[in-house]
Amino acid sequence: MPILNGASLDPHALPSGHYGYSGTRLESLGAAEYTLVTIVTDISGSVAPFRREMEEAIQQIVQACRLSPRADNLLIRLVLFEDALQEVHGFKLLQECKPKDYQKLLRAGGSTALYDASENAVAATTSYGRRLTDADFGVNGILFVITDGMDNASTLGVREVRDRLAEAVTSEALESLVSILVGVNVQDSAVGGYLQDFKTSAGFTQYIEVDKADAKTLSKLAEFVSRSISAQSQALGTGGPSQTLTF
Repeated sequence: MPILNGASLDPHALPSGHYGYSGTRLESLGAAEYTLVTIVTDISGSVAPFRREMEEAIQQIVQACRLSPRADNLLIRLVLFEDALQEVHGFKLLQECKPKDYQKLLRAGGSTALYDASENAVAATTSYGRRLTDADFGVNGILFVITDGMDNASTLGVREVRDRLAEAVTSEALESLVSILVGVNVQDSAVGGYLQDFKTSAGFTQYIEVDKADAKTLSKLAEFVSRSISAQSQALGTGGPSQTLTF
């Protein structure tokens, strides 16, 4: 799997001591405000049948964001997970993200460390948001955790995810944070119920369910993600999060 970090991104540790993150150096940022976008995608073995469709959805998201009027105000981080986390790239300026970079990117296998990946996504967003806020940038965030199953490999639990989400709100590192849990190809009602409970227990803003993993449905998911990113970016400066959108 290629690592798409450039020379303008620096690595950062997290206080929890778990997998850290990378982010664009502050001196490379030219706008006054930014929305931090994190996309966390499950690549456990069960994703293999629709790996190509997921890659295409990621490309569509990046392409749609590049066409947004707020394109210069977006920093995107992409994380993959199975039983371990893999940062494809850290918080990277959107204009440096090319849709073609995400071709032949996903290699499915392993089990599902859903809680570890979720905790890292929130902690990294808050940490980098604090760096920007302390440097007088306006900043908010939106994150998507996309999975097709239950956690069976994490070292952390739901409580740690809940604590990180609560800290993101109370820390004042971000003006607001929208967190969306996405269940993909959830054909087992027990899995859907589990993910809905995870959304509630952890404190995600929203849970949406994609019943199939074909090209048409995942294209619809990509369009929803792109609209949500645009809405949260436009909400920056209002003091609150964007309105919840319907899938």
